[in-house]
Amino acid sequence: MAWSTYDNRHLLLWELNLIHTSRADSIARQETLRRAQYEEIYRRFVLFDLAEDMDLGFFLAYYRNFAVPSLARSLEATGEIRSRPQKRSYDTAIVIYEIIAGGLDSERGQAMVSLLRRVHRGVPGSNADFVYVLMTMLVVPIRWVDQHAWRPSLDIEKQAAVDFFAGLGGRMGLRDIPSDFAHAEDFLDTYEREHVAASPSGLSLMRSTLGVLRGRLPLPFRPLTEHLLTAMLADERLAAALGLPRPSPVLVKALDGLLRFRASVASRRPLRTTARFKPGLSGSSQYPSGYALEDLGPRNR
Repeated sequence: MAWSTYDNRHLLLWELNLIHTSRADSIARQETLRRAQYEEIYRRFVLFDLAEDMDLGFFLAYYRNFAVPSLARSLEATGEIRSRPQKRSYDTAIVIYEIIAGGLDSERGQAMVSLLRRVHRGVPGSNADFVYVLMTMLVVPIRWVDQHAWRPSLDIEKQAAVDFFAGLGGRMGLRDIPSDFAHAEDFLDTYEREHVAASPSGLSLMRSTLGVLRGRLPLPFRPLTEHLLTAMLADERLAAALGLPRPSPVLVKALDGLLRFRASVASRRPLRTTARFKPGLSGSSQYPSGYALEDLGPRNR
């Protein structure tokens, strides 16, 4: 059931001591906003309410491009992922977070949209290919949230995400972008049924980037990197196209139990009061002292 039609279910959960009051208050606040406030709604959703899970969702969306042979060839041809896999991974996330945090028409947001237009200029691909990339960032994180986070997304949050990426795609010159979440899901699923397949370029990109993921995991889990990624993707065809092992039922069940426990614990804790991403500062290990916008993107733009 969608949380925007659940008859004050968040208040009931609070009364039953199943979610912290700050989380119930945030849900109620989100539902009072109008569609025209989509950037504010989506910003709150990504940077505060579901910050950790949206981060994981964006991470999983990044890998899907490698499972489409034509996209993988274009990505491999730049040489960026092969030569600087960590920088490319972090830069991709930072650019999107910069736009979410500042807004599409903010000074920093416009600079990031301009960067995206420059780096994609002349890159082979159809309008549908580039819309697919947008849809991975729109649909995949929200699906992860709905399955594994402390609460599912609200209908108004789904629509806010759709409007945000439609605005971004429009500024990049794309056409025929889905206007609601159901159509966004349908576009993603149809495109993947028609295009997902293994390719030498895709497998090469996976080999280059798995080391980045492996380095972020606690030492005891590093030997399980590929198996964990398979379990998180929850799509055997996609995993096969990426050269990942078949999912282990034991690991899938263990991961699901761990995620359920994590969500239960999170729901009872106070909601974060500071944004997960801070423009110019949230550079993680790639930019430990922060970054300037000019640091982002490939060497040759």
